[in-house]
Amino acid sequence: MAVTDKAIEKIKAMIVSGELRPGDRLPPEKELSERLGLSRNSMREAVKALEVIRVLDVRRGDGTYVTSLEPELLLEAITFVVDMHDDVSMLELFAVRRMLESQATGLAAAHATDSDVAILRQEIDSVDPEGSIDALVEHDLRFHREIVRLAGNGYLASLVDSLSSQTVRARVWRGLTQQGAVEHTLSEHRAIAEAIAEGDSVLAMALATSHVAGVERWLRQAATTASDDETEPAS
Repeated sequence: MAVTDKAIEKIKAMIVSGELRPGDRLPPEKELSERLGLSRNSMREAVKALEVIRVLDVRRGDGTYVTSLEPELLLEAITFVVDMHDDVSMLELFAVRRMLESQATGLAAAHATDSDVAILRQEIDSVDPEGSIDALVEHDLRFHREIVRLAGNGYLASLVDSLSSQTVRARVWRGLTQQGAVEHTLSEHRAIAEAIAEGDSVLAMALATSHVAGVERWLRQAATTASDDETEPAS
């Protein structure tokens, strides 16, 4: 294991053990490096690496602190990873989202209160069927975020949100190329909301799976068409 990796592991161990808690300030670099038996250079590199993944917050002139360690903060790096994927690879991300979001929707159906359902219905009713595709996409993001929030698992919510927000491009493409996208999307959202209102987890999961799979299927067809176009000999 590289020296910097060892330094990262030792700092992580301090956090996992509770010796360092969210918001705590790390000891000065010299003191910490001597305490852990590491060079100041390797300690400095470890701190930089942990800052990048939002575990540590380096405040110039003040010191280095452990961040809040909230799920949405720690999972931010996934957004960068997803952005680096091409359209074909995005199909795998959709498959992950389909599995996670269906489970989250099932949990939402088990936990949702009347007021939670009212929020979902209000969100659907707020959409103008004649509105823009951009407005539809924003609604779609809000609707799915609210459902996943109802599942009651912060890490699941942050992970699904990271995957979902990066599929906006595909949703826009679908909206621009398929007629009736607004009506179709709202119809599926209403069905999901009603299944949640009835507390029917099995139905809610099935509807969520079908909903995400619809975009996934369209993206697969688009990727296949693009591939065929590239390989077609010039006339």
